[in-house]
Amino acid sequence: MTDTLMRPVDVRQRFTVTGVVQGVGFRPFVHRIATELGLTGFVGNNSGAVFLEVQGLGARIDEFGRRLRAEAPPLAAINAVHVVDVDTLSDSGFRIVESQPVAGVSTPIPPDIAVCDECIAELFDPNDRRYRHPFVTCTNCGPRFTIIRALPYDRPATTMSTFSMCERCAAEYRDPANRRFHAQPIACPDCGPLLWFAAHGERVDGSDAALAATQQALAAGAVVAIKGIGGYHLACRVDDAAAVAALRTRKARAAKPFAVLVRDLTVARRYARVDATEAAVLSSAARPIVLLRRRRDAPLAEAVAPGSPLIGLMLPYSPIHHLLLAPVPGVDAPAPDALVLTSANRSDDPICFTEDDAALRLLRPSAPLCDAVLDHDRPIHVPCDDSVVRVVDDRELPIRRSRGYAPLPVDLGRDGPAVLAVGGELKNTFCLTDGSRAYLSGHIGDMETLETLRAFERAVNQLSEIRCTPVRLAADLHPGYHTRGWAERRAGDRPLDLVQHHHAHVVSLLAEHGRIGEPVIGVSFDGTGYGCDQTIWGGEILKLGRDSHRFVRAGHLMPVPLPGGDAAVRNPCRMALSQMWAAEIDWTPDLPPVSAATPAELRLIRSQLESGAGCVPCSSMGRLFDAVASLLGLRHRIEYEGQAAIELEALADSIGDTAGPTLRLAVRPDGVIDPAGMLRAMVTALRAGLQPAVLAAEFHRAVAVAVTEAVGKVAGPVRLVGLTGGVFQNVLLLQESRKRLQQAGFEVLTHHTVPPNDGGLALGQAAISVLTALEEAELR
Repeated sequence: MTDTLMRPVDVRQRFTVTGVVQGVGFRPFVHRIATELGLTGFVGNNSGAVFLEVQGLGARIDEFGRRLRAEAPPLAAINAVHVVDVDTLSDSGFRIVESQPVAGVSTPIPPDIAVCDECIAELFDPNDRRYRHPFVTCTNCGPRFTIIRALPYDRPATTMSTFSMCERCAAEYRDPANRRFHAQPIACPDCGPLLWFAAHGERVDGSDAALAATQQALAAGAVVAIKGIGGYHLACRVDDAAAVAALRTRKARAAKPFAVLVRDLTVARRYARVDATEAAVLSSAARPIVLLRRRRDAPLAEAVAPGSPLIGLMLPYSPIHHLLLAPVPGVDAPAPDALVLTSANRSDDPICFTEDDAALRLLRPSAPLCDAVLDHDRPIHVPCDDSVVRVVDDRELPIRRSRGYAPLPVDLGRDGPAVLAVGGELKNTFCLTDGSRAYLSGHIGDMETLETLRAFERAVNQLSEIRCTPVRLAADLHPGYHTRGWAERRAGDRPLDLVQHHHAHVVSLLAEHGRIGEPVIGVSFDGTGYGCDQTIWGGEILKLGRDSHRFVRAGHLMPVPLPGGDAAVRNPCRMALSQMWAAEIDWTPDLPPVSAATPAELRLIRSQLESGAGCVPCSSMGRLFDAVASLLGLRHRIEYEGQAAIELEALADSIGDTAGPTLRLAVRPDGVIDPAGMLRAMVTALRAGLQPAVLAAEFHRAVAVAVTEAVGKVAGPVRLVGLTGGVFQNVLLLQESRKRLQQAGFEVLTHHTVPPNDGGLALGQAAISVLTALEEAELR
């Protein structure tokens, strides 16, 4: 007899649904399916979950439970559904009840979501009352994380609390059958935020007038600041070389590529090659910047992405973007179909996000960042920069995890104390744990200025106020990191765990895959990280057992001196000279790094290498990539972090599968990788006239072969390998290494949720701190 036939009478069940279930239309969804099935009861939010009770025939309750899980709103992410039988009641109909805060418990905060297709249709429908309303939104889209002040996610706890709903918006808000039921940012032209344009002391009010003025300014070559969802952007025409040059000068950003906002996928394909998966990621609710292969005939100024074969494109994600890229009715102003769009800040400073900050930084007379501002009065509570991804083998590879993704949690698989992990020094994010969930912040930036440190502290306080107060802190082992210093000053009597940099990378990868506690060989390659022996690490092969908060350094790249410390990082030719010196390659003028250095520089570096003064041993794979880029004559000085390695990958990728002489990095029985012989072979090939592109490709293959060989020497019975660290943003190396390791019989983990670079570091720090705390509790 089936379960359906066994349950012909009324029953009542209470469901508790946890996960990302607030701010995503979950309650109206529950109301709809309960009403369709003729069930009575209620649904509401509390700080930790959606709670609901349904009553009716047993078969219909069963069908409700199935549909609850199978048909949840697309933006919901259900972690668990707990069901218990309760006594039947004599209620009628199905109600949505008031939110019920619960002390000490909270639900995940939803990220900001791109405006949905239904709202876009209304935006451009002259018969709709929200026609051309720059803040059109509904339950299924719009700002979330950036406007939330507290949980539960209700309008009084958002920055929309100061905007009183008009009668028609209030009716939609209260109607469970309406798409805007409990849409907290709901507004219309009668009751919502205002848009205006300001330039040279003049202000243009009214949405269409402000948009037309913005389009006219852009057409005239101006740089315009545009307030979006998570902060201000700087925009200019994508084909105006003078405007792009002015933007670079004002931002003090000499060469790092800018992102480009394009109207739609048709326009995107004029600038880049876009496959089906990349198109899906571009069009997703997160709307990240996607790094794509640039078309040679792309109609953009060369200074947008100088020397790069890639271009970062994104589709409009706010109504303002859609309106800005469309004609204004009745106005003879050209509508652009693409714009340079970059965060409104000087390089190394945090993004501008408040009106006061905009007045201070964007339009200050002494050094304005822009010529005009398209502004509005919906406050941003939490700034959030754009996310950046690449697509590798039909999967996302995060480069910067921020808007659209943050602060969605990673489940650590075990409850622990609330830990604040403060992350690294570059590409900083921090992580706050709450029970088993780890919440990574949006992108903060490089911790090199007082302004960024203040932004970091403000973001920590904001997330802590919403989530929980940390009882334990974690920071990088490096004694010179500003983040470590901040944690030491704030720890007080709370424990502070100092975590080795590359260990954190490996555990970050395990955490995002839910594999903490599994033995793994972690290949952690990046630029620099402070080692346990007080030298600079960065080409590490670590072995972790079931206690993931411990590791053994099982292998590494052969260390060479880092002459002048950061000076070698900024000048790849110095790193090349150091590698040549270690490999006993004469510094002859025919070799590019030698000719790139000044005579005084050559004398200084030789003195440093021979005396050891101003040098520290460095096993960094990132620095080896820099050295090879210089040796091949590609890049001797860098303008931004990773530039030489990025250009080396592009050079290698430019020749496809063209084969060259086999290069080989020697791997010793103890897992140490020695590049000296490979570098000598490369110099011989260069002198024989071999193309640098061929050697660049062979170098990538040689590193992948060495990775596979070194892992094989140290793995023992371990069959799980993780590839992490900023060097594995290199798609050629990532794909080649994974392929060879899989052919050797290993299961390979790569990043899909958090970045392999230092933007994912805090997750590993937090997980290690939680594991350490749990072990300490067991021993007490």
